[in-house]
Amino acid sequence: MRLVMLGLPGAGKGTQGELLGRRLAIPRISTGDMFRAVLRSETALGRQVKEYVERGELVPDHLTVALVEERLNQADAGRGFVLDGFPRTVPQARALDEKLRQIGRPLDAAVFIHVPEEEAVRRVSARRVCEQCGATYGQAQVEQSGGRCPACGGPLVQRPDDSEETARRRLQVYLSQTRPVVDYYKERGILVEVDGQQPIPDVLEDILRALGQQGNAGVSGG
Repeated sequence: MRLVMLGLPGAGKGTQGELLGRRLAIPRISTGDMFRAVLRSETALGRQVKEYVERGELVPDHLTVALVEERLNQADAGRGFVLDGFPRTVPQARALDEKLRQIGRPLDAAVFIHVPEEEAVRRVSARRVCEQCGATYGQAQVEQSGGRCPACGGPLVQRPDDSEETARRRLQVYLSQTRPVVDYYKERGILVEVDGQQPIPDVLEDILRALGQQGNAGVSGG
């Protein structure tokens, strides 16, 4: 199955994309993870990307499209994939459609996780990332773990692009540039919309049901 995840920053795209990948046995492909790896590389591309990320702006299409196309050419994506963080603009969505058309593997669905704008800002500004392994945690997980990563014990810190100020800028960028992607897939007839304010297992159950994959759910937690 070939899917893209859509929604406001903080809507839960990453969490649901990871869960869907496990349940459907396909890779979750996160452009955020790919770009963070580029940022750590200290390359010229990494410095370019860093300027956009720290301003809360979208990375230019030509950089993002090239990175995603390279990833989709890897063997594991031949069985299907869950794209998280791409496409973020209508031109990117069209470029993805063209790429998949060329290889005869069109998208099955675009999953839109809906949450109110203020809830999205609250979630983004409350989350923390492990300084050592890069795992991301929401507010409840941060409080329960005492500020240390449950996976490796590293310190949990706030990314520069997760501050409330930057989160609000990202929200405005989303509304002007990414929200039209939802309409693009709706017009194509492949949009699946779910309520992102439910508990994580319930959101996953709704997505699987909408995709005709309810029997694969078996969800026990987040």
